[in-house]
Amino acid sequence: MQARILPRFSSPAMRLAAAGLVLAVASTATLVAFAAPHGGHGGHHAMAMGGPVMMKGRMLNRMLDDVKATDAQRAQIRQIIHTARTQTQGQREQHRALREQGLRVFTQPNIDANAAEALRQQMLAQHDQASKRRMQTMLDIARVLTPEQRAQIAQRIGERRELMQRHQRERSQLDQRR
Repeated sequence: MQARILPRFSSPAMRLAAAGLVLAVASTATLVAFAAPHGGHGGHHAMAMGGPVMMKGRMLNRMLDDVKATDAQRAQIRQIIHTARTQTQGQREQHRALREQGLRVFTQPNIDANAAEALRQQMLAQHDQASKRRMQTMLDIARVLTPEQRAQIAQRIGERRELMQRHQRERSQLDQRR
């Protein structure tokens, strides 16, 4: 006879709540990846996610060097990125609050599927807001660059993506051998 590990999730309402919570956590992780400012480790993630939106430091300088950006372009792009970061700082605190709410919903003796769904909707709305801001930043940067520079960046992003995918395949193959 097989023992049930999670007997509380046997009802449809509980399964819905659990699924909502899983989606909320996944949405939260995605939001963090997109909305949080990236420190020293974040530049390559910014490139992999679709562009120079949240880059800073060496990664941004390297990208601008690669496309031979002028001093004026560099200044404009840095200002665009700074403005975007400033505008998204409030989202991080909002994200933390939603994550705490999620923990409270999940740890209640009786999970409220409606509360979990409402929280999921709030997280989706926050993610949508961050996504819109990222897209606006990308458009603003694109207006500063020439078509040739944008093509060079797109090529570099594609090359980086291929490199990361190859690395993931190699790691997966190594993991399978263990």
